[in-house]
Amino acid sequence: MFWQLLQEHFVHSALLAGAVVSIVAGAIGVFVVARGLSFAVHAISELGFTGAAAALVIGLDPVVGMFAGSLLVGSVLGVLSLRGSERDSAIGAVLAFGLGLGVLFLSLYQGYATEATNLLFGSIVGVSDAQLRTLAVVAAVVLACLLAIYRPLLFASVDPEVAEARGLPVRALAVAIFLLLAAAVAEAIQVVGVLLVLTLVITPAAAAQRLTARPGRALLISVAIAFVSTEGGILLSLERSWPTSFFITTISFACYVAARLSTRRRS
Repeated sequence: MFWQLLQEHFVHSALLAGAVVSIVAGAIGVFVVARGLSFAVHAISELGFTGAAAALVIGLDPVVGMFAGSLLVGSVLGVLSLRGSERDSAIGAVLAFGLGLGVLFLSLYQGYATEATNLLFGSIVGVSDAQLRTLAVVAAVVLACLLAIYRPLLFASVDPEVAEARGLPVRALAVAIFLLLAAAVAEAIQVVGVLLVLTLVITPAAAAQRLTARPGRALLISVAIAFVSTEGGILLSLERSWPTSFFITTISFACYVAARLSTRRRS
């Protein structure tokens, strides 16, 4: 059965989509962890779901609404440029309001909200060719932007006060990273869903930073962990009919635990 499923077109699409999403999520995750934006990832993913519900109400594709909602909240959080507890409080307030809107939109929708609710848990094996092309375009844009601002973004992430004193556009970089994060989160949602998006954006990067102090090497390790977790999870779900997201999160978490144990042994 495994080898028969491996010949199917939808499996090929799932593997390609997983590869694209894991590369983007692993790359952006390094900057997210360095800046302490884990809570922001959760907020952007939840409000992306609100955007999907709003799209259903007005008759649009929920994936379009998800991208729009994620980019909107990402740009708002970036413009605020808050730090520490003030940033977490603002994110919490925006998240609570956005979830309330999502509940309202779902109650107003008269049809079946299957497409929107699938975004809660992910549906990687249901990715169409059109969605795959969209994922590839978004990934190319995000990676190109990351490459263009890599050095100043890294400087501003590690030491924002010194970067600002040296004349770097710290506020503009904050907006840029939030917009890129929103696009990456909206991509990852289609693989692991809103509720588990942290497993591709945060967990691989957190494990990578345990294994090396070099930013470039950490980025490569983070991408590798996200890639292995996603592709391995898809392949394991072909062998056993359990949710793909479960396998992806399990592999990712196992890598994180192994990284922590390795660090402890070295210490």
